[in-house]
Amino acid sequence: MSKKWYPVIDTETCDDCGKCVEKCSHDVFDKNSPKKPVIIFSDECIENCHGCGNLCPSGSISYFGENTSWTPPNKKVAI
Repeated sequence: MSKKWYPVIDTETCDDCGKCVEKCSHDVFDKNSPKKPVIIFSDECIENCHGCGNLCPSGSISYFGENTSWTPPNKKVAI
């Protein structure tokens, strides 16, 4: 588990679909908030896991500690 790696939610673009909460089996997100992603145990995130970020339909998840060339696959670019 990592203190140097965890998801960061862009609350302005997040559509509260809950896919990240459903995906994570490491208890990073508050399961009592099934749609709105609330990170409660960032230390439980697996370093270099992009599972929730790859599922995010709005591209609202990035990662603290990201040092790869990964980018959110659904990131919407402002015009």
